[in-house]
Amino acid sequence: MGAKGKIALGVVVSVVVIGAVSANAGDDGGSGSGGKGKDSAASAERGSGTKSGTKADAGTKKDAKAGKAEKKVAFQGDGDFQVGTDIKPGTYRTTGNTDSLCYWERAKDASGEMDSILANDNVSGTSYVTIPAGDKLFKSSGCKDWEAVDAKATGTPAALIKGDGGMHRIGVDIAPGTYKSTGNTDDLCYWERTKDASHALESILANNNVSGTAVVTVAAGDAYFKTTGCKDWKKTG
Repeated sequence: MGAKGKIALGVVVSVVVIGAVSANAGDDGGSGSGGKGKDSAASAERGSGTKSGTKADAGTKKDAKAGKAEKKVAFQGDGDFQVGTDIKPGTYRTTGNTDSLCYWERAKDASGEMDSILANDNVSGTSYVTIPAGDKLFKSSGCKDWEAVDAKATGTPAALIKGDGGMHRIGVDIAPGTYKSTGNTDDLCYWERTKDASHALESILANNNVSGTAVVTVAAGDAYFKTTGCKDWKKTG
């Protein structure tokens, strides 16, 4: 089974609106798949990620002259990694991906069969994914290197969200509040609020495919907000 072109487990070609329809996914330790609600099939050609890291937990890279710490690379953006051997269970992030050429997959075994997929996604921008100890294999193709995420990490939350920026951590990457995106066409704008990064169906709090103007309130209790194919989101309240 190729790295891309797979349909994520549990995904319905539809949009999930909590209490109404059903589809997609997103969660810190379960299964499922994120992506646009109306077309969640992984579909991009196989790409090539950066080759900065060499193995899991490669360590913090440092500038030889300045001695400044750069991002801590946990593992490369291309490869198949055995959970517990090559990489540790935990939450990881990849940033700077373009055109949905980054594909990742959590699997319960290395058979390569469709029913071994626990969760997968094609990514533009940033992606977070939690890999639990029960997973056996994590596949990554065409992605930027993955770095480990500190659960206690802090940041300066932004009030502007790139419409194709991918997945954002609430309170760290973006501030909670009400956001508006205008000028979306052809239902290509997809947003999703989740309670974790497992990408399981049950982790979705709400989502939608949008034409025209979209308004969504991201609560302080949400874990992540995902946006794909939208115009930029501006905080309005």
